Amino acid sequence: MNKYTLGAVAGALTCTFALEAAATEWNVSVWGKRRAFTEHVEKLAELVSEKTNGEFTMNISYGGLSKNRENLDGISIGAFEIAQFCAGYHPDKNRVITVLELPFLGVENLEQEVAVSNAVYAHPAAVDEMAQWNAKLLMTSPMPQYNIVGTGEPRDELAEFDGMRVRATGGIGEAFELVGAVPTSVTSAEAYQAMESGVVDTVAFAQHAHLSFGTINQADWWTANLNPGTVNCPVVVNIDAYDSLSDAEREALDSSVSEAIDHYLVNYGELLKRWDTVLEEKGVEKVMLSEKAIADFRAKAAAPIRDAWIADMESQGLPGQDLYDLVEKTLAEAKSGS
Repeated sequence: MNKYTLGAVAGALTCTFALEAAATEWNVSVWGKRRAFTEHVEKLAELVSEKTNGEFTMNISYGGLSKNRENLDGISIGAFEIAQFCAGYHPDKNRVITVLELPFLGVENLEQEVAVSNAVYAHPAAVDEMAQWNAKLLMTSPMPQYNIVGTGEPRDELAEFDGMRVRATGGIGEAFELVGAVPTSVTSAEAYQAMESGVVDTVAFAQHAHLSFGTINQADWWTANLNPGTVNCPVVVNIDAYDSLSDAEREALDSSVSEAIDHYLVNYGELLKRWDTVLEEKGVEKVMLSEKAIADFRAKAAAPIRDAWIADMESQGLPGQDLYDLVEKTLAEAKSGS
């Protein structure tokens, strides 16, 4: 091989390595299995790859990179570039966004949940707190109001919650505790086993999670209208990784968020439409609590937990009242269509 041929080969190899180096590949840590709760993450990866002609790709791992309670820690050290977590798993690490987990906020649908989450995520206090973990809030994982499944006789009166062992986290868990229930914060992946073994009597989840984690298969009944609140589960990106993106890559990522959320909403909407059919197929009784029972639950839980949360945040130097007012204002605007 002459020197000209060697030069051509070397040049080709250099070009190939340069192209490979130019490609961006991110790792994404979620858990469980692909389900309605992760469809926006899947769509985000798809859109980013399309917009960059495959030069920016995401490898989505369902539990292979980290445990769900350790995803924020993994982001902080750069173990992966994107992760999903739920605020109730470690409220001391993400105090600001726990305002979205207060019970009985009055959120009526997923679109309103997106609106209030986006407002809180953009608040300087939320931005600053996440930055302490080298994390940037990218998008929410909107979920409907939680309801509980249980075994045995339906619990359709508030008095029957006394002593009830329930898998519930965050503000929902606090609400159940105030009416005499005993909340436990086992992870979503552990909920089925906890229910099967009798560690808990009931499990509070959104519909997709009752399906995905199998708790619906253990259930004799499901509360259709308790609606005590929901959990907030953001998707975050490592700040260093985000800052290292090229302008074109960052634009591809940022512009795909709203599209990914729209896809999520449509997909989740289809699940909600067939929920009654799922209950019928699995022989699960649909329980409706009386308006009085729900009003009593709200009276015992909503204001006390809200006031305690605001006081706690303010005592830590965080704008608790301002954050709660922001949720109220944003929700009112979303309901009025303004």
